[in-house]
Amino acid sequence: MELGIATFADVGRDHSTGRLVTPEQRLSDLLEEAELAEQVGLDVFGLGEHHRPDYAASAPAVALAAIAARTSRIRLTSAVTVLSSDDPVRVFQQFATLDLLSHGRAEIMAGRGSFTESFPLFGQDLKDYDELYEEKLGLLLELRANERVTWSGEHRAPLNDAGVYPRPVQDPLPIWVAVGGTPESVARAGLLDLPLTFAILSGRFEGYVPLVDLYRRAREHAGLDPAGGRIAVNTHTWIAPDSKQAADEFWPAYSPMMNRIGRERGWPPMTRQAFDQQRSGLNALGVGSTEELTAKILHAHELFGNDRYMGQFALGAMPHRQVLKAIELFGTEVAPAVRAEVARRTTPATV
Repeated sequence: MELGIATFADVGRDHSTGRLVTPEQRLSDLLEEAELAEQVGLDVFGLGEHHRPDYAASAPAVALAAIAARTSRIRLTSAVTVLSSDDPVRVFQQFATLDLLSHGRAEIMAGRGSFTESFPLFGQDLKDYDELYEEKLGLLLELRANERVTWSGEHRAPLNDAGVYPRPVQDPLPIWVAVGGTPESVARAGLLDLPLTFAILSGRFEGYVPLVDLYRRAREHAGLDPAGGRIAVNTHTWIAPDSKQAADEFWPAYSPMMNRIGRERGWPPMTRQAFDQQRSGLNALGVGSTEELTAKILHAHELFGNDRYMGQFALGAMPHRQVLKAIELFGTEVAPAVRAEVARRTTPATV
C-alpha cells in the first residue's frame, strides 16, 4: 500500500505561540515537510487547492514544482484540483510541466471542490456545478490521450485540431477522481476506468463500503475488471506518541478551523466531547497514537482493499515543529507496520 500525506497549507495564528503564520512562512514550511516525508520513506505528497484567506494553496502545481526540485522519489499530487472552475488545458499543461520537472512523479486529483470561492473568481456559474465538472473532466481526459484535440462543449471555447504541449513523461499522466461521497461521481470514475480517492473526514469507514461496491459495479458495467480500479482513502490525521497527547495537540487548532467552516455551513459548534467520540475506536478521524492510526488504516484496508492511504496533516495552522514530528512518526512507525501487515494479507499462501 502507498502511504502519504496531504495538506491545504493552512495559515493563521499558531495556538502554541500566538504567532501569525503568514502564507510566505507556511509555504516555506511546506517545502520542509515534503522533504521530510520523502526522507522517512512516504510515497506521496499532496497539496490541495483553495481560494480563501485561511489557506496558502491556491496554485498547487507551482508549489509542487518547488517541492519537485528538492526531492527525487516521492510522488506529487494535487489534493484536489478544483477542475469545475479551472481550464482543463491549463491544468494539463501545468501538471505535464510538473511531470517533466519531477521526472515522472506528477498526479492530478480532479474534484468538484468543497468550497465555492473559485467559481465567481474564474467566471463560472454555480448553477452549472455538476455540468461543469462532467464536461471539463471529459476534456482533460481527451487532452491526456491525444496530442492534438478537436473538441467542443458548452462551457469553454472549442478546440480545432489544437496541439497541447508539453507532453508529460508518464503516458498516461495519472488522473484520480476525488469524491466526498457523491454516488454519481463514484460511478463516473468506475465507468471511465479512473482511480478513485475517498475523503472520509468523519464517521465510520463502514459507511463508504456501498460506494466502493458501486465503483466496482460501475467498472464491471463498463466491461472492466471490477477489482482492477485503484482506490485511495484520505482522512484528517494527527499522531503523537500517545493518544491523549495527540488529541490535546490537535484539538486547539482543529476546533477553530472546523467551527469557522461550520458557521458558514450551518453546522453546530464542535465540542471536545464530540471530537473525542469521532476519533474513538476505529472511526475515520485519524487522531491518536501510532498504534491507533495503524489500526485505523488497516481497518480501512480490510473493508476497501484500498491501494493508498493519505493523512491530511497540519489542519488549522498546527505548529510546524509538531507537524515535522508527526510526519516522522508516520513514516518511521506507522508506515512500516501497515506495509508489513498489508503484505502479509496479500501474499498468496504457499503449499
